Amino acid sequence: MIFQEIGLAGAYLIEPEPYRDERGLFARTWSVAEFRERGLATAFDHCATSFNQLPGTLRGLHYQADEEPEIKLVRCTRGKIFDVIVDLRPASPTFRRWFAVELTQDNRRMVYAPAGFAHGFQSLEPASEVFYQIAANFRPDLQRGLRWNDPTLAIAWPPARARIISARDQALPFLEPAPAREAACTP
Repeated sequence: MIFQEIGLAGAYLIEPEPYRDERGLFARTWSVAEFRERGLATAFDHCATSFNQLPGTLRGLHYQADEEPEIKLVRCTRGKIFDVIVDLRPASPTFRRWFAVELTQDNRRMVYAPAGFAHGFQSLEPASEVFYQIAANFRPDLQRGLRWNDPTLAIAWPPARARIISARDQALPFLEPAPAREAACTP
């Protein structure tokens, strides 16, 4: 596997190194030794999958509160997504910076998001599926999120004919409250 630093402290883009022959290909997508060597999580508490029927489906930006923050290893197993991670660690040198990449069934890339990062994605093709390995117990009481179109982050999401976003995700807060409107002065 090839681990690429992506400019956000502790986060990686990981590419498998496929062995190809007349049968197709074989590639490792997980190695405790290679993750441990970089100081990355090697124990995942659960796995999850997300199936997204239509292009333009947007999920996120989600994270789990500091009492039990999630570490995620994310991969697109079917279709294509625009994947985004955001550093929300106030003490981090890359606080509030984001990284985005296309993950596809063909490129087999993975994104490693350390504890303290928010994650979201937009499906770019019909029937896109995302597979997550997650290091942290799932705690519904600790679920948190940020609005996908937060102006402080200014994430450059790809255009979509129509975005499909849950009511829950549409109601997520912004990082900073909108400035109060000043009363208009009339002469």
